[in-house]
Amino acid sequence: MLSRRISTTFSPFAIKQHWSSSSVVCAKGATRNRKSLARSNASNIVFVDGVRTPFLRSETDYVDMMPHDLARMAFIGLLKQTGVPKEEIEYVVYGNVLHETKTSNVAREAILGAGLTDRIPAHTVTMACISSNQAITTVAALLAAGVYDVGVAGGVEFLSDRVIKLSPQLRKIILGFNKAKTLSARLSLLTKLRPSSFLPQMQNRGEFSTGESMGESGDRLAAAFKVSRREQDEFALRSHRLAKEAEEKGFLSDVVPVNVPGTAKYVTKDNGIRVSTMEQVARLKPAFVTPHGTITAANSSYMTDGASACLITTEEKAKTLGLKPKAYIRDYVYNSQDPKDQLLLGPAYSTPKILERSGLTLEDIDVFEYHEAFAGQLLANFKALDSDFFCRNYMNLPNKFGNIPMDKVNLWGGSLSIGHPFGATGVRLTTHTANRLIKEDGQFGLIAACAAGGQGVGMIIERY
Repeated sequence: MLSRRISTTFSPFAIKQHWSSSSVVCAKGATRNRKSLARSNASNIVFVDGVRTPFLRSETDYVDMMPHDLARMAFIGLLKQTGVPKEEIEYVVYGNVLHETKTSNVAREAILGAGLTDRIPAHTVTMACISSNQAITTVAALLAAGVYDVGVAGGVEFLSDRVIKLSPQLRKIILGFNKAKTLSARLSLLTKLRPSSFLPQMQNRGEFSTGESMGESGDRLAAAFKVSRREQDEFALRSHRLAKEAEEKGFLSDVVPVNVPGTAKYVTKDNGIRVSTMEQVARLKPAFVTPHGTITAANSSYMTDGASACLITTEEKAKTLGLKPKAYIRDYVYNSQDPKDQLLLGPAYSTPKILERSGLTLEDIDVFEYHEAFAGQLLANFKALDSDFFCRNYMNLPNKFGNIPMDKVNLWGGSLSIGHPFGATGVRLTTHTANRLIKEDGQFGLIAACAAGGQGVGMIIERY
């Protein structure tokens, strides 16, 4: 049963968007008179460009690196791709979820490792799978407030080396040794040891508030919206096929090569894109709920190492520096709902909300980029938006919101195929949206994603 707890939203852009007419010059040379979301009483914030390291399956080529290594390489790649003078960067925000304790503020360590001045402040944010969305919007808000003119947002995740902790009992004994002053006191501590004391604790990726893994929640969500195993497998196959096509056509231009430290090897492309057949994926067993679950390894995103970075400036500063932005960051909204029954429904809530705030409709959107945590999760969100019952009873809409046009969704693949480094995906989604708007001659792009904790984000960008 889906919870009916109220969804909350937030966006720092307090000024309501108003339509204005403008002439938009297309890449093909034609001029279109279309509405724009430009605000006459506020600075335009522009997305100049974004890059990422190749996204790799965990425990492959990046296995001996550290998170700040990947973040640093994405940062250096961004400087090279944009040509922005590094002394112009004023603030940096990175997203990261599973922290390396030695470099907990990985944003700061990344820019120091990249050779930037130590005078640039930086901080790291965590908001699960939308952490680098939060990094982008944090930088955008700082620029919109007039605090800075140039910022970098990014994210990194390194799941090849997850934290493995000692048991609580063993930790207490070890810490107790620091206070024990006598031999007898130390021997007394040792008597508390049990065989179970030596069992390590893996970092738990389940929901703290519910104890349920995201995969289990996704399986229940797919069942609640009657998303079949076949539908999920077909969507996963589509993701890998489209990603492979985009890679072969050179569309994934956001990828910057990584020289693996200590070797002569350069990693130049993602390694998780695998085109399969329906027969192959149908043979896989359920990964989370057995024996009748529908989520499998084939229709889920996989454990991924990778980093991303993007350059964000005011429009005036971009002109001063001679930069050619790709898009305007027009608006964004965050939402939250019940982490038990609506854990992965963030896109369903954020899509109508961000369109309402921006004064846009589904028909106005040329490019959709949705995070693919699981095929079943995303398809359930689409079914929720096209459901009279759900929209009326859970989203307080007068009727169903509508059907998301699949011919505009994730046409270069998505997280199922390209990979999902938790802290880095938001920048990848935004960069692909901006690049697709240019390639497909569109104007408005919508980005949406779910996140652990029952949260979500919706963003609107407009082609520059």
